[in-house]
Amino acid sequence: MGILAMLAILAGNLIIAPLSAVLALAWVHRSRTPWRAVGYVRPRSWVGDAVIGIVFGSVLKLLMKAVVMPLLGADPINPTYHYLVGNTAALPGMIFAVTIGAGWGEETVFRGYLFERLGRLFGRGRGPRAAIVLLTAAVFGLAHSLEQGTAGVQQGMIVGLVFGAIYATAGRLWMLMWAHAAFDLTALAIIYWDLETAVARLIFD
Repeated sequence: MGILAMLAILAGNLIIAPLSAVLALAWVHRSRTPWRAVGYVRPRSWVGDAVIGIVFGSVLKLLMKAVVMPLLGADPINPTYHYLVGNTAALPGMIFAVTIGAGWGEETVFRGYLFERLGRLFGRGRGPRAAIVLLTAAVFGLAHSLEQGTAGVQQGMIVGLVFGAIYATAGRLWMLMWAHAAFDLTALAIIYWDLETAVARLIFD
């Protein structure tokens, strides 16, 4: 039943984002699971977490675009979102999608919720935590396959490994939410201002 519940929650985003996160938090409330167990821990400094997350997420995106993805042979242009170049009308919806849908929603589900559920299943030791990081990174990458193809899966898995390792160590979500939103907003800015090719060839021209 627990596995079926996880699948049902993960399927929520197929209807509308961020339904999966809403369902996950409804489960947390209904099951009386401590909020701390899914990463909802008050940070020592809200401003500090925001600044660290924004800087980290932005730099990570630039490194992915300029270094990692070119090494993997990815096309400099993301054809799925190329329609956003100069598309001011599409910005409000995309900003909502990447901040609320991805920054808050995906971190709540792929780090907070899944880590708690899989931790119950696999255990809490170092080995199980490493397995959970790998498994959630794979699921996170595959979740990007329909829209973004192989490059989306590759980037998703790498980002999932980075964010998952941080969450497995710290057990806190807020900084990662900021980082995820900043990562996607940086990607959006690069596409909107038609800088994808320039950034992708910044190091390996």
